[in-house]
Amino acid sequence: MPLNPLQTLVMILAVAAGCALTRFLPFWLFPEKRKVPPVVRYLGGTLPPAMMGFLVVYCLKDMDLVASPHGLPEGIAIGCIVLIHTWKRNVLLSIGGGTAVFMVLTRILG
Repeated sequence: MPLNPLQTLVMILAVAAGCALTRFLPFWLFPEKRKVPPVVRYLGGTLPPAMMGFLVVYCLKDMDLVASPHGLPEGIAIGCIVLIHTWKRNVLLSIGGGTAVFMVLTRILG
């Protein structure tokens, strides 16, 4: 269903407002002069590793170890991610390198 120009403008403004609100809200709730609550500090340290764990489980949930290629692309890509991150300590490089290795291996082995 095509949108008319007014509907398109309203949709763009709504998305921009939602994006701006999520960006500014933490600064409004926790200004520099106000102490950050302990639960927020705890979540700030706990959630990033937990989300990475969830993403790894989500990415590997459909892996079939019985059928060919028996999870080799996934395993090799995870190994590359660990090696690149241990070597360079750069998240973008390790994720990009691991993704590239995985894509090449799925084309070759898949």
